[in-house]
Amino acid sequence: METLKVGDLTIHWLNGGVTHMDGGAMFGVVPKPLWSRKYEVNESNQIELRTDPLFFQWEGKNVLIESGIGKGKLNDKQKRNYGVHEESEVEESLSTLGLTTKDIDVIIMTHMHFDHACGLTKYEGDTLVSTFPNAIIYTSKVEWDEMRNPNVRSRNTYWKENWESIQNQVETFEGEMEVLPGIRMVHTGGHSNGHSIILLESNGEKFIHMADIMPTHAHKNPLWVLAYDDYPMASIGAKEKWISKAIDEGYWFLFYHDAVYRGLKWNAAGEITDKVLREK
Repeated sequence: METLKVGDLTIHWLNGGVTHMDGGAMFGVVPKPLWSRKYEVNESNQIELRTDPLFFQWEGKNVLIESGIGKGKLNDKQKRNYGVHEESEVEESLSTLGLTTKDIDVIIMTHMHFDHACGLTKYEGDTLVSTFPNAIIYTSKVEWDEMRNPNVRSRNTYWKENWESIQNQVETFEGEMEVLPGIRMVHTGGHSNGHSIILLESNGEKFIHMADIMPTHAHKNPLWVLAYDDYPMASIGAKEKWISKAIDEGYWFLFYHDAVYRGLKWNAAGEITDKVLREK
């Protein structure tokens, strides 16, 4: 389990499973000869995308960012289509930290697509129940509303299996919200209409999780947006604003999907000045 310790904050990346998605879709209109220099691709034109939640303790609370791909939630066809070779072991990861899923107090969901939200529920027999029964789950109001009433495009990623059992735990916001002192969620739109980013500040150290408007380090160019993005121009605008701000102010960039880096810092010249690599 990789960790990033900066000052008083220690972030652990739990094992949330993995997907392998089409590289062309993940880099949109960017030609393969360009993006394939920056991110490894297999013979099926798929790139590895982790789905590993970030866990840390904050203000006496046990906090998760995202929930993983889940376990026992996907059928064989879905596993094949999404390249899921490994399901979630979040419970096992928490156990190594002396915790259970009942100990999680706060879950921050940047959006509720299946690869982020499947881990929120699990099967007990034939019944779906909350994986984290004592947690408050935060997401934007726009995202929560669309998840429960998806359109013809988004119904492929917003599944009732991922929200019906946790609806009494969800708290929503509009615009911007301070979840806990020093933790902010900012609604950006872009990847989905309700997509948000997360900003952390602890004892002068700053962190940003841009989720799926910048799912990997290879998506640093503001114009490199996903074909999956519902509102690509909103993604570009948010990336232009937040990437430059984060670099100028010395933020750590934190990733959920990146198969290479857990977190990193860039300088103004675009050089990586500090990093946590994923162990393979």
